[in-house]
Amino acid sequence: MSMKAQSSFKLTEANEIPYSEVGEGSKLTRGYFEVEYNGELQGKGDLQELKCYLPDDSATVYGFERITGRIGDKSGSFVLEHVGKFENGLLKSKRNVVQGSGTGELTGIVGEINFESGSAEEFQITFNYYFE
Repeated sequence: MSMKAQSSFKLTEANEIPYSEVGEGSKLTRGYFEVEYNGELQGKGDLQELKCYLPDDSATVYGFERITGRIGDKSGSFVLEHVGKFENGLLKSKRNVVQGSGTGELTGIVGEINFESGSAEEFQITFNYYFE
């Protein structure tokens, strides 16, 4: 049975540094972000992200985030794979639970977050999930 967890998140730490640039061409960056979740999904996320910025200021985004906390009355951790695109000030990404990454009472979790947002202090999400 599929369930939904409504939550909000905000970045509590953000550090992004370039590691390869080619003049007028693309720029590659590596970022580390700490994320705080509040709501039905509650806890802390540790996110590592790679971005490829193009000359038009769009970017392709790829990363992994370990979330440690609870969903409802179940606690543990799981890993999300982030795949997305930043374009015209808007980030669109799909965040899927990495199969087999759940621990504790979150063992067997499967789920996804479809995220779309511009810049804000806090973001709203719906986490669709179930347990195998």
